[in-house]
Amino acid sequence: MALLNKIFLCIICFVVSANAARAQDTTKQPEPVKPLFNAPTNSVEIKTDSTKVIPAKGTASKKDSARVFKHDPRKATLRSAIIPGWGQAYNREYWKIPIVYGALAVPVSLYIYNNNYYKKTKFAYQAVYAATMQTPVDKSLLLKIDPKVLDQLTGQPLNLATYQSYRNSFKRDKDYSLLWIFIVWGLNVADATVFGHLKDFDVSDDLSMQIQPMFIPEIKSSGIGLVFNLRQPVHKMLPLPTQ
Repeated sequence: MALLNKIFLCIICFVVSANAARAQDTTKQPEPVKPLFNAPTNSVEIKTDSTKVIPAKGTASKKDSARVFKHDPRKATLRSAIIPGWGQAYNREYWKIPIVYGALAVPVSLYIYNNNYYKKTKFAYQAVYAATMQTPVDKSLLLKIDPKVLDQLTGQPLNLATYQSYRNSFKRDKDYSLLWIFIVWGLNVADATVFGHLKDFDVSDDLSMQIQPMFIPEIKSSGIGLVFNLRQPVHKMLPLPTQ
């Protein structure tokens, strides 16, 4: 009986010691696993947004630089009709602008001169008519006649027929001057239109002349003829206007 108690006690001690040893092993930290190679794991990091495409400097304006300035002859016509010389400036023919204004200055100055003297002689005619032909006679207007249309020797008014002739002459010259203003203005518009259409064409040496023998079957005779060869017009692009 005492022997069985000793054996049972030994078994209980063995179980308790085994459980204590197992609990002590679970409290220890596991040793790290050594890598297979010297290179550390996860050393390569891939960043999805690491690559960014940065456009080169000046590439954003390629589309703008690709746009070519197109010359429109209708704009040259309209601008010359509004302001003389504006169409020539649009055609980049700036040297024509002084010619246009010089040509317009002549009829404009003549119109101003003739219109001024037309008014003076017209008033002088009315004043002399009121002083000589009108009833009752009114000589008060004679003092208001411009000295430039009086007789330069006596300082007195001229006769009625003379003032009538001068008045009609200045009126005619005034109308002619106005007509010449419109003619020169129209020539300015025509010049801008024609050279606006020719601006897009190649005006280089595109005409060649050759002398070739020819035969005329109607009269059965031969001769020498001139042959002209014209190349197809080549459109050329104008530079972009400076801003």
